[in-house]
Amino acid sequence: MKKEWTILQKKRKRKSKFLLSPLTSTFKLNVEERFRLIAKEPTEEIVTPEELKKLLESENKIKHYIGLEISGPLHLGSLLIVGLKLRDFIKAGIDVTVFLADWHSYINEKLGKDFQKIRAVAESYKKAFSAFVGSNLNYIYGSELYESYRSYWEDLLKAATNLNLARISRALTVAGRDEKEELTFAQFIYPLMQINDIHALDVDIAHGGTDQRKAHMLARDIFPKLGWKVPVAVHHHLLPGLQKPSEFKDESFSKMSKSKPSGAIFVHDSYSQIKEKLQKAWCPPGVVVGNPVLEIIKYIIMPINGEFLLKRDPKYGGDYLFQNFNELEEAYRANKIHPFDLKLSTADHIYEIIKPVRETLIKSDEYIKIMESIGFRIEE
Repeated sequence: MKKEWTILQKKRKRKSKFLLSPLTSTFKLNVEERFRLIAKEPTEEIVTPEELKKLLESENKIKHYIGLEISGPLHLGSLLIVGLKLRDFIKAGIDVTVFLADWHSYINEKLGKDFQKIRAVAESYKKAFSAFVGSNLNYIYGSELYESYRSYWEDLLKAATNLNLARISRALTVAGRDEKEELTFAQFIYPLMQINDIHALDVDIAHGGTDQRKAHMLARDIFPKLGWKVPVAVHHHLLPGLQKPSEFKDESFSKMSKSKPSGAIFVHDSYSQIKEKLQKAWCPPGVVVGNPVLEIIKYIIMPINGEFLLKRDPKYGGDYLFQNFNELEEAYRANKIHPFDLKLSTADHIYEIIKPVRETLIKSDEYIKIMESIGFRIEE
């Protein structure tokens, strides 16, 4: 592609906002400021905004929860997108809890239903989130909740009496009838456990990706019938995998996933691995819709760094500092940025962002051993 865009070179050394900005005190923030923190990207939906504002107006401690299934290494979506949103909740004065869903992982047959592996990987999640988000996080395992909350199974049965099989089926993440017929009976209990976790933890805000909407709406549907507190639901954007959108099963979109390793950037990936994956990423010239490289820039690099430095050979225009995503997107749409330059610059930025987390994880021989045991290669 001929490079015709000539611009003034801009170079500036600047540390990441992630490294510089501590979690600010919320006592100086008013309701609107706290609401904006929760509503800003990567948030895509709040059910309902009015209920959230009412919560924020109260003087009570507001309890948040996000449930994580333990299924393998964390990637850009499951750590960075989630972590950025958790930082917003903390800045807004919300009591944030990461629920490590060990029994849910077992039910969904993750990690070979090996509870020892599930626990070992879950411990790495705690280390990674603490390294990226900070120490202001609460962690609880599903198994801990079920042992300590004495009426958990009693309440689950109460919830179950308000639901039929058809309603539970609609809350499952699989869509096709054939897929559902292959499920174990325990997997039909999974949505019931999800909503009962929310009740048992006395949650005010149920948070998750947009793929968790079905479970959250199920809770909002039946909790009033049981006289239980109805949670506000907050759903964040799902980062797509690196493949071409039409290659996904639903022919439109699929989140970055551990089950598609070549389309996911893991937080333990080396620079060479990140570079190789991004070089193969779907990123056609001038195409901005569904472009996974642009998604990484929009939802991760720009929010953390506040800017995007495009690195190029001087004969192709040299380096250029983009101060906002819209400017970069329009430049790419107009074919003023070559995919090669965009991908390599993205690789540089992403590696620097995940480097502190990566170093925290790979210094543990146990982490390397457990990752290799489930098929993930760790490069020094």
